[in-house]
Amino acid sequence: MRREFIILSVVAAVVVAAFGVTVLALNATLYSAGGFVRGYLDSLVRHDADGALELAGAIPAAGDASRDLLVAGALPQLGDLELVSDTADAQGTHRVVYSFTSEGRSGQSTFTVRQQGTFLGLFTTWAFESSPLAVLQITPQHGTGFTANGVQLDAAEQDRPSPYLVFAPGTYELSADSLYLQAKTVSVTASQPGAAVIGTVILEPTDAFTAQVQKEVNGYLDECATQTVLLPTGCPFGEQVSNRIVTTPAWSIARYPKVTLQPGSDPGTWLMPATPAAAHLVVDVRSLFDGSVSTFDEDVQFSSSFVVSFLPDDQLLIRGL
Repeated sequence: MRREFIILSVVAAVVVAAFGVTVLALNATLYSAGGFVRGYLDSLVRHDADGALELAGAIPAAGDASRDLLVAGALPQLGDLELVSDTADAQGTHRVVYSFTSEGRSGQSTFTVRQQGTFLGLFTTWAFESSPLAVLQITPQHGTGFTANGVQLDAAEQDRPSPYLVFAPGTYELSADSLYLQAKTVSVTASQPGAAVIGTVILEPTDAFTAQVQKEVNGYLDECATQTVLLPTGCPFGEQVSNRIVTTPAWSIARYPKVTLQPGSDPGTWLMPATPAAAHLVVDVRSLFDGSVSTFDEDVQFSSSFVVSFLPDDQLLIRGL
């Protein structure tokens, strides 16, 4: 019996020691400050937005910052995570630094965490002292619609920054690709939690936009040319003659204006600046001096300018200036 008791005591001591070593090892890795931050980063790698938000804690009050990018579909690609350092101050607050790569860019992020309590009285639990979220200030120029990492967004105003809460770290690709407006992709990286990052999306007319305006301008001028008067009503061209007309004036468009578009002075508008064109007029006239009849058969030069705005269902409103 004595021998069996000794054996059982030794086994128990080994088990307790092994358990103690395991607890110490887990507290130094999985349940360490660095391990807690790694859990948050792994959620981002898996595109688990809900899990990342749960670890992030309370969402910071950031004015009117949108939460539209705190979703799985907006999470950037993240990899090559490596713990760089984990230092604690006298109050026990840890500064944890991780390196990362995102969309071909590399960087480092610093997180501040504090001990929150224990799990089962054995394992240390942690919380972020300051939120790991960042603010992305996006300014869409010449329009309001754009995408961030493929998520369609519509800013409240054009040409003014709109704030969006984002997970840090990560690279966010900003672009636009609609029927009428497009923008080259711009990449911005939110490396540091709590920081504000600035991105600008410059919207430009698509070929389809220009072609549609050209089509409608041409149609408008063709309609003007159906008027059988010297000065077509509401049209940018006309001709005054000092003699008396004998036949009905016949108009045609000799050269349409080549449409180019630039941002208008009012939000949501695009301007076709004054552009040269020519209409052709054929009409017989009788001289008031000697009564002779001659034919006016010439191009009439004119210029036209239009302002374009958008209507629902991809329709355009084009007004002459």
